[in-house]
Amino acid sequence: MTLNLTEIAELRLRAFVQSANQVPDVPAKSVRVAVMDGGCSGYQYGLDITIPQPDDVLVEQGKLKVYLDRQSAPLLEGVVIDYVEGLTQSGFKFVNPNATETCGCGQSFKAGDCSPTGVPCS
Repeated sequence: MTLNLTEIAELRLRAFVQSANQVPDVPAKSVRVAVMDGGCSGYQYGLDITIPQPDDVLVEQGKLKVYLDRQSAPLLEGVVIDYVEGLTQSGFKFVNPNATETCGCGQSFKAGDCSPTGVPCS
């Protein structure tokens, strides 16, 4: 399984994980990536700092452990996660080689004939 983080994305995510794990006596949280039905193209990305699920796929990136939802893993193969900063928009950006179509918002994608029906961006 290949998922790549740019250096800045790894740095940002490590900071989020470190902050989330400051609470004593709470199970350790990690980065979890998933794909869900939704968005204007059919699928949307989920990026969360949470407790990994037992069947998640572990991918290590530098000093960071990233867990992938097992069902989402095929749609995340080869994805690059970047962090971009701009005047009008900042955040994590997904570059997905499996996407056959993406939405203008950059948060959803279609993957061939297997994508569910999308809904317009709001």
